[in-house]
Amino acid sequence: MRGLLRNQAALLLAVGGLYLLATVLAGTFLNVYLWKSRQNFTMIGWFTVAQQIAVGLSFWLGGKWVKEHNKMNALRLGIAVSGFFYLLVLWLRGDAVHYIWPLGLILGLSIGFYWLAFNIVFFEITEAGNRDFFNGWMGLLGSLTGIVGPWVSGVLISHWQGERGYRIVFILSLCIYGVAAVLSFGLEKRPRGGTYLWLEPWRELSRKESPWRPAAAALMFQGVREGVFSFLIGLLVYIAAREESKLGQFALITSAVSLISYYAAGKWFKPGTRFKGMLAGSLLLVAFILPLLWKVNYTTLLIMGIGTSLCIPLYMLPMTSTSFDLMGVSEESAAKRVELVVLRELSLMTGRLIGLFMFIAVLSVNQSPQAVTLLMLLLGTAPLGGWLVLRRLLKQGGGA
Repeated sequence: MRGLLRNQAALLLAVGGLYLLATVLAGTFLNVYLWKSRQNFTMIGWFTVAQQIAVGLSFWLGGKWVKEHNKMNALRLGIAVSGFFYLLVLWLRGDAVHYIWPLGLILGLSIGFYWLAFNIVFFEITEAGNRDFFNGWMGLLGSLTGIVGPWVSGVLISHWQGERGYRIVFILSLCIYGVAAVLSFGLEKRPRGGTYLWLEPWRELSRKESPWRPAAAALMFQGVREGVFSFLIGLLVYIAAREESKLGQFALITSAVSLISYYAAGKWFKPGTRFKGMLAGSLLLVAFILPLLWKVNYTTLLIMGIGTSLCIPLYMLPMTSTSFDLMGVSEESAAKRVELVVLRELSLMTGRLIGLFMFIAVLSVNQSPQAVTLLMLLLGTAPLGGWLVLRRLLKQGGGA
């Protein structure tokens, strides 16, 4: 049985790796593609808002399908809709900026359905003792795809300048999504989980002693930073360098560093080190933003990117593993794993939307480099808030 679970985990990692590769190939340059048509930070911000709303809704509404029916079909639908999104972008070309909301909603639906199913299957085929190990492998795959994907995209776009390069990259991503979808049929159908409880996320948070209250708050803090940094860093690198190849180079370097750090974290990180590890990671994430206060250029952005890649596992592994461990503390919580994954994602979505609304509000008034940098520093302190609210759970999961 354990051998079968390991084989399924390896196959899930393979599907996840291909999905990540297709996503970073096209996704790294998606916001640049939109920016070149209309140079407006708030437009990109609203595009991301639309994505996050759709992600949250697809998690909540799709939870019933995933729990009561075939969760593998939800995973495949997420991959298929991702491909459909890039077909639309290819068809719309430069007019894509006029359809920011529908495009953002479609992309968000694809992300939501895929990651909802992926997270549930991931929980079912791992245990508390090996979850940090598999999280480390997912981070490793993310780093590997982050090395290969953006660099290849940057070379292709630079070689075939203009629209043609982007079209080649988007078509290549479509093909890889197709391979991931085919490979997913090797994943065994998972057992159904009973009746879906629509309001369980809110009921869980209403319980005064629920460990999910601090966990949800920590996830919101994670989302505050994540919602903006997920697109802003790449956009700033392109604006500073004015070359897609430079953005590909940036992603290659930072992902190579991340590969090493996730490998080390996956090998040596244990539940007992989460408390100190997350604190150190949170402080370092803030520290590596400080070079941008001096000047925002390719060099300072690269310093920040390398530093972030080095320390991000210290922050992310405790965050991810702690929330998944809470799903398995009892038979009752394990039976509600779908609803708890939904709760986890809704918490992240709420934080991301808070960060994005702050970003849009500030940049609607002032788009100067100083305003952008100070806003990044403010949002960058959010992980410290996550550690503060989660520190008791981290101590319970392992000594300080």
